[in-house]
Amino acid sequence: MATNTSTQLVLGSTSPFRKEILNKLGLPFDTAAPDIDESPLENETPAQLVLRLAEQKARAVSDTYPEHLIIGSDQVAVIDNKILGKPHTHERAVEQLTNASGKTVRFYTGLCLYNSATDVAQSEVVPFDIVFRELNTSQIENYLQKEKPYNCAGSFKSEALGITLFEKLLGDDPNALIGLPLIRLIAMLENQGMHVI
Repeated sequence: MATNTSTQLVLGSTSPFRKEILNKLGLPFDTAAPDIDESPLENETPAQLVLRLAEQKARAVSDTYPEHLIIGSDQVAVIDNKILGKPHTHERAVEQLTNASGKTVRFYTGLCLYNSATDVAQSEVVPFDIVFRELNTSQIENYLQKEKPYNCAGSFKSEALGITLFEKLLGDDPNALIGLPLIRLIAMLENQGMHVI
């Protein structure tokens, strides 16, 4: 049974994937859409970008939730020191997966737990690596036809058929790959007196 304080939990995201992950903890929470500019700053590293955006997302909804623990999270995928965006088109997805074949893609997930009552923010970047198999054109085409991951950074859904593209996964928390590192979040919640078990 979860023990809870009078402080309520808010997920500063409308991502169905993050909502599903947070549901695993069995804690009641609200969701809110943070309205922020997600453009990278000049000379900002991927890790700096996701850390900044995670905190901005959490703070962005604090006016609506002034006495809450607010979760902000942001994620980018990086290959060859370049951020992979969402492909949006089949052609771009083919290009991304062809480029990823036989390489390692690093995901950086920025996580922030912001206490809007006390103005205390805990923030961290959690890395996670995916090593791709050597993929041929047929495998890429078959995958894209089945999954159609055109709104996913890097052109794959790791929580679904995307697993067929990988040789191995390297990271401390598989939830980080999907966009919400629960192991770190649980520690942050406990620091604020909210215990999951």
